[in-house]
Amino acid sequence: MVLWQNSTTGPGLQFWKDAAAGFEKANPGVKIDVQTVQNEDFDGKLQTAMNSGSAPDIFLQRGGGKMQAMVDAGQVKDITSGISAATKKVIPDASFGAESIDGKVYAMPLSVLPSGIWYSKDLFEKAGIDGTPGTLDELNADIQKLKDADIQPVALGAKDAWPAAHWYYNFALRECAPTAITDAAKSKTFTDPCWLKAGQDLATFNATKPFNNGFLTTAAQQGAGSSAGLLANKKAAMELMGAWDPGVIASLTPDEKPLPDLGWFPFPEISGGKGEAGSILGGVDGYSCSQNAPAACVDFLNYIATTEQQTAYYKAYNSPPVNTEAQKAVSESYLQDVVKTYNAAPFVSQWLDTVYGQNVGNALNVSVVNLLAGKGTAAGIVQATADAAKKG
Repeated sequence: MVLWQNSTTGPGLQFWKDAAAGFEKANPGVKIDVQTVQNEDFDGKLQTAMNSGSAPDIFLQRGGGKMQAMVDAGQVKDITSGISAATKKVIPDASFGAESIDGKVYAMPLSVLPSGIWYSKDLFEKAGIDGTPGTLDELNADIQKLKDADIQPVALGAKDAWPAAHWYYNFALRECAPTAITDAAKSKTFTDPCWLKAGQDLATFNATKPFNNGFLTTAAQQGAGSSAGLLANKKAAMELMGAWDPGVIASLTPDEKPLPDLGWFPFPEISGGKGEAGSILGGVDGYSCSQNAPAACVDFLNYIATTEQQTAYYKAYNSPPVNTEAQKAVSESYLQDVVKTYNAAPFVSQWLDTVYGQNVGNALNVSVVNLLAGKGTAAGIVQATADAAKKG
């Protein structure tokens, strides 16, 4: 079998090599070819492979509208009946729900990956910041303190588009009622005023110049000069990113070890927004089997869901596992905060480019970058998203 994953180096890639070797040893005659596809190229290459009939047997599943498209095209295997009793015992129903459509499970959930702001406690202390901001006004005040201390406040890898769009997603989560977000997933219409307001919020925030120098040409995760690298090397104080970020940051520190002063807080609340307080963005990363993958594919998914493998996954990626037994191994305070906030959230939305599918998501992401670059507007984001939805 061929497996596609998106870790290019380090412990993440080693996890998949070790998992494949362990499964092969326990299942003579089975071979798994672990292949790496760069994260920013993953969705496009997977779609091409699916459409050309050369899909990998096992692959990273984003979920949402992207998974819906695969289901509609008959390209992904229904694994519902193949999930073992042992797996069901350690993975909550809610996690399977994130990988399900019409009651059928199409991916094995592995990790809880909500969005939030990662920060350097040392740089906050240097700037005289006490605690973490709970509101947008407090965040803006802290950004000014960082500027006054000659510290770049927020690292942003806008070159890759989606990290920039995460700011719009979070503003939308605060401005839009949960029903507006979920209804848009079905109707693909964005007429609720909250979508425009979210863009206006982002434009106002961007006008304060919170981001690192050259953020429009900064990559998200590749090298010390990436947004994750800026935080890893104390060149910027914050980064808005999913819960995979600690592992990426750790791979980019000078000693390639976890950042000792790393902290996390949820995206701040906004006064007057219709979003439900405490709501959070992000989803559950999982792995799927392509429609024509052999039965051993589902067996492998059960294998990587075991407590032993989930604990190894957590240690490799430094991100919270879905396996409730493996969660007991989580020792970092910031990941404990992530899990606590995620579990308490009254509403959880997947990434909006995932919810609304690849074509709409790409248009949304690009239009956000255009706004940040001074080439677009809040109304332009809504229009571009609506136009892409009409094209299907």
